Amino acid sequence: MAAYTNIDDPSAYFQTTLYTGNGSANHAITNSGNSDLQPDFAIQKRRNGAYSSRVWDSNRTLSNYLTTNAVDANANFTGYLKTFDTNGFTVNAGDQSVNNNGSTYVAWLWKANGGTTSSNTSGTITTTVQANTDAGFSIVTWAGSGANATMGHGLGATPQVIISKALGTTNDWNVYHRNLDPTAPYNYLLNLHNTNGRSAATGSWGTSLSDVNSSTFYMKYWINYNTNMIAYCFAEKQGYSKFGQYAGTGVAAGKFVYTGFKPAFLMVKNLDITSNWVVVDHKRDPFNMVEKYLLWSNAAAESTASDVFDVDFVSNGFKLRTNYSEVNGTGQSIVYMAFAENPFVTSTGIPTTAR
Repeated sequence: MAAYTNIDDPSAYFQTTLYTGNGSANHAITNSGNSDLQPDFAIQKRRNGAYSSRVWDSNRTLSNYLTTNAVDANANFTGYLKTFDTNGFTVNAGDQSVNNNGSTYVAWLWKANGGTTSSNTSGTITTTVQANTDAGFSIVTWAGSGANATMGHGLGATPQVIISKALGTTNDWNVYHRNLDPTAPYNYLLNLHNTNGRSAATGSWGTSLSDVNSSTFYMKYWINYNTNMIAYCFAEKQGYSKFGQYAGTGVAAGKFVYTGFKPAFLMVKNLDITSNWVVVDHKRDPFNMVEKYLLWSNAAAESTASDVFDVDFVSNGFKLRTNYSEVNGTGQSIVYMAFAENPFVTSTGIPTTAR
């Protein structure tokens, strides 16, 4: 019988890390997971103040950052993030959003391939790819053509989520999610930087489901901008990651969503109404109920507003404890991204415990 999962320790590939700024020029942040993790992709956010997120990856120079809540082009501020380290990262004293003395921060960290990239010629455009096929994550960069094109992603599995941005211009963050529509997700778009619901945009990601496949993904000319481009691609791995959809019930205590693992991280987005990209995790709330949320689509500080995003992380998924419309509106379609703290069952058959 095949093992339930090949990833017994998800912290080898994804970790949430909390830290307090000290204002120093070399503030080293050490991860606390079971495994060491040298990040290749980081989304970092100040918790106790309204500051934009910072997005870094090891395909680009670390002085270059993007922000999830704005369409700003690739910005260069030398020293905000100094290094990705063997088990964490080092920040400078350069910005209140990164290392203000006494301020609190969170960083969500993913591992790709230690910064080692390769050229991929699977698509009509040659890409530079850094892939982790075990964890189903790759970082893809290429020179956009302003024309319809396909790009190789290096995963060897079909991505369920693609988050893409033009680096050289202020064009939108564009997001593909397999559950944008039951049959034709390729005809829709989401924007990471705003609160818009899904937008109809025929052919954005192809003309059939097969246009996003185990080798390549497709982009229409209006999202394959004529500038340097980047995409973060995610494929599901049982017991480690899940990218799905649920229908809101409007009932405050009841909606359970199966993921196949105890979540460490959960992001949700309502497709049908104006709504934020809402993020919770197991480090800011180590016990149930999980309710300290941040927004990828807004610079707002961390909130614990009652009944907005109340959720329990359980051994095999999450259970909503709110009827707030953005995350559990009656009859509405909500998509999510989730990463594991522990698989429901390890490769040797050991079940995880509830919180």
